[in-house]
Amino acid sequence: MYGHAVHKFRFTSILLIAYLLLAFIQVPWAQADSADPPAEVFHLIAEGAITPAMAEYLSRGIERAESESAAALVFQLDTPGGSVDVMNDMVKEIRASRVPVIVYVAPEGAMAASAGAVITLAGHAAAMAPGTSIGAASPVGAEGEDLGETMEAKTKNILKATVRSLTEGRGAEAVQLAEEMIENAEAVSASEARAAGLVDFIADDVDDLLEKLDGFTVTTSTGEVTLQTSAATVTELSPSFIEQLLAILTNPNIVFLLLTIGVQAILIEISSPGGWVAGFIGVVCLALAAYGLGVLPVNWFGVIFLVIAFVLFIFDINAPTHGALTAAGVGSLIAGALVLFNSPSAPGFLRVSVPLVIGVSVATGLIFFTILMFALRAQRSPIRTGRESLIGRVGIVRRDLDPIGLVQVGGERWTAEPVEPGIEIPSGTHVEIVMVDGLRIKVRRLEQPPQGEDV
Repeated sequence: MYGHAVHKFRFTSILLIAYLLLAFIQVPWAQADSADPPAEVFHLIAEGAITPAMAEYLSRGIERAESESAAALVFQLDTPGGSVDVMNDMVKEIRASRVPVIVYVAPEGAMAASAGAVITLAGHAAAMAPGTSIGAASPVGAEGEDLGETMEAKTKNILKATVRSLTEGRGAEAVQLAEEMIENAEAVSASEARAAGLVDFIADDVDDLLEKLDGFTVTTSTGEVTLQTSAATVTELSPSFIEQLLAILTNPNIVFLLLTIGVQAILIEISSPGGWVAGFIGVVCLALAAYGLGVLPVNWFGVIFLVIAFVLFIFDINAPTHGALTAAGVGSLIAGALVLFNSPSAPGFLRVSVPLVIGVSVATGLIFFTILMFALRAQRSPIRTGRESLIGRVGIVRRDLDPIGLVQVGGERWTAEPVEPGIEIPSGTHVEIVMVDGLRIKVRRLEQPPQGEDV
């Protein structure tokens, strides 16, 4: 009995030792298998005006980065500015992100102007490439015009409070510079912004930026995070098709083309009702142009010129002046297009291409001039329908005009009489119709039968 217990104890001890050895052997392998994979950093590239499409792009990138527990998100920015409302939405998205968002003004020559400057300051970390600029954030109206005194004061004070809250951890000099950007449209270079503490790094490219970010501590909505980015893998996140389309629709050249094509298509539909293709194209083009007009800083003085241009084209078709109004319309179209997005208070935005404006305006003028020529030709051509169309046509006498008889004109036979009283015209004679009197025509004799005339 005792021996059995000892044997059982020995067996249990051996089994326990075996388990412990196995555990010690497995520890290094378990540690190797549980090693963390390389950190992932998402990279977004945003260029152009700050629009709802750009805001959607940023929001989608943050959601993706959060869902995949990325180490950080680099939002590369190059913008002349845009809507304050859209800017506020983007600032909220960045500050609410659980993943650190680094706003990077790049590449060389890029800018974070106007609303773009505030978005840059909203990043959990901010960086700029050499040769870039930031600032000029004084608010302007939706059409690029100066605000009224009261509204300007309100808007500036709100924006200054915003930038103070975004830069309060960067030092007094950074706060002062940020306020100067709002109050006096101050703009600075990358080196000046770095010297003032407005941005955290100057980096040549994304790889250089990640090297400098490694070990840097930022504060997100979930608390402090120390970035581990030196060995991170970079995942490029491109804009979706819809985001790219909406960005294209904010290009002034595209908006101008859509306006021109849309108005011409509508005019074609009005002048030749019954179809639907021209009207459909016109409505679609104008709807797409309306989106761009709602986003870009539009100078409505230019819109007035565009309307005047097309009114002149229509007048020249309906009351032909041999092209004088069409020429004036071309001039008005060129002037309107050139000032359409030319707002002096928003100098960073793209302008409509001058060669494009001249080319499209001349082509539009030629189209309307061609229509005008057809209209003039139609007015000068003889009437070819109704009784009046008979005047001047040639017929042949089928029953003697003595004085009443029958004349065949084309496939019709008409009761006829000579226009000169007392004259008889025998059958087989060619005559010309000179008058229509009710259901009777009056004719005169032709001495020389017409050659090739279908009677």
